[in-house]
Amino acid sequence: MLKIKQWLGVAGFALAAVTVAAPTQADVLADILKRGEFRVAVQTSGPLMSFMDKTGKRTGLAVEVAKRMADDLGVELVLQDYEWKGLIPALLSGKADMVAADMTPTPQRAAQVLFSMPMFYADTVAIVPKDSPYKSYGELDKEGVTVGVLGASTYAEAGKKMLPKATMKEFSGGSAPVGQALSSGRLDAGIMSLSTANQFLADFGNLRVLDGVMVREPLAFAVGPDAVRLKFWLDNWQTLKTADNSLPELVKYWYSTDWKKNH
Repeated sequence: MLKIKQWLGVAGFALAAVTVAAPTQADVLADILKRGEFRVAVQTSGPLMSFMDKTGKRTGLAVEVAKRMADDLGVELVLQDYEWKGLIPALLSGKADMVAADMTPTPQRAAQVLFSMPMFYADTVAIVPKDSPYKSYGELDKEGVTVGVLGASTYAEAGKKMLPKATMKEFSGGSAPVGQALSSGRLDAGIMSLSTANQFLADFGNLRVLDGVMVREPLAFAVGPDAVRLKFWLDNWQTLKTADNSLPELVKYWYSTDWKKNH
């Protein structure tokens, strides 16, 4: 009996030691609810996902989705503006709770952060000046052709992989500088999402989309590597809002209508 008590005492001590030594798991969702703020990192200039409208108010598809999420959580939305390359570092440093952008959950990024289920999808295409001799994106794969892409993006990755002979010129500040350089004749082509390309066609009037979809990418929101409960909350939110059609309707508005007249 004494040996049993001694064994139980040792086992209890060991269990207590393990309990004390076990690290406390972070719960970002609980922190958000406690502080009453949802800190979301968005692109400084990345129409149609995030931009300043005519009244100086930030809007865009990713921004509006984040607003609805904050409303459903019952907290205030706090938007943080970053250049594309600064989005994930802001998340990893703890400055932001989530990244809301048109971000592809690549294996490299998924090794750093947790991604939600896809919020929407994007077709990657190439665009050129109207008087360009090229008809399909595959024709761009030759020496002497300069293609503009957003730096550190999947557009840059697609260009380097699918057009290895062409020269990739990377830009910062969203896809807008690519469209401007292309329209002014400083590039032979640009690679971007079809929705962005369609806006550039309307804005500049001297561009056209080449035949063929280079890549169809899922686009997701990102949270920190330890924010497991928040990641599952996002997945649940996406499922519910897809089922009641509110998320598809929001995507349709930004992807398929002339939203600029209202913003």
